[in-house]
Amino acid sequence: MKAVSYISLFVPAVLGGTIYLAGDSTMAIGGGGNGTMGWGQFVAPYTTWTVSNQAIAGRSARSFTREGRFTAIADEVQSGDWVIIEFGHNDGGSLTPTDDGRTDCSGTGDETCTTVYDGVNETVLTFPAYLENAANTFTALGANVLISSQTPDNPWETGTFVDDPVRFVAYAELAAETAGVAYVDHWAYVADIYDTLGADVVDAFYPIDHTHTSPAGALVVAEAFFKAVVCGGVALKGALNTTSFEGECL
Repeated sequence: MKAVSYISLFVPAVLGGTIYLAGDSTMAIGGGGNGTMGWGQFVAPYTTWTVSNQAIAGRSARSFTREGRFTAIADEVQSGDWVIIEFGHNDGGSLTPTDDGRTDCSGTGDETCTTVYDGVNETVLTFPAYLENAANTFTALGANVLISSQTPDNPWETGTFVDDPVRFVAYAELAAETAGVAYVDHWAYVADIYDTLGADVVDAFYPIDHTHTSPAGALVVAEAFFKAVVCGGVALKGALNTTSFEGECL
């Protein structure tokens, strides 16, 4: 799937501001623990902007919303800032028989589900709806939004390279298109560089499981994200101190 961008492509770069990161452990400080690291920790070296990494392990688009974490960013964000949103790893599953508080309602539109989580009645939205609502909140405040598809788990885990994007990749692109904000296919760019690096190198990036990267792996994942930004012509590239990254434009 080719990286594309929408309205945010035409937002002129400004001299400075804050880049907010909203995501799960694959983006977060400390990753999934035990020496792993999220790629969001390697954003700061590539920009002169302030970076506020609000990603937190174990969250989905739903739980990030329910816990007020998008609202907390909205309370701080200023016109011209960037908000990068990337979820998907924790959004699957089923609401029955046991709701884990993270699973989204099935569908891609305005479908809703009802559940009881932690003793509270909750109306659960679809994955795209959560992303669209967040994006609309930030753009209404004058911020720029980039929705990024989730990263792949280790595609070399079986010994043979497997690149099979999960449904949340397409859902993220749909949300960006509907909300009229930028989109990059982070999955595709990570998979492409992993294919080039080979099994031995990539396997070493996953010290505890097939999802959470070492610091070295997180750096590669971050650079793949920036490659997608540059190749997609997303205006965020104006905040970068380099546009030279390994890999091909997809």
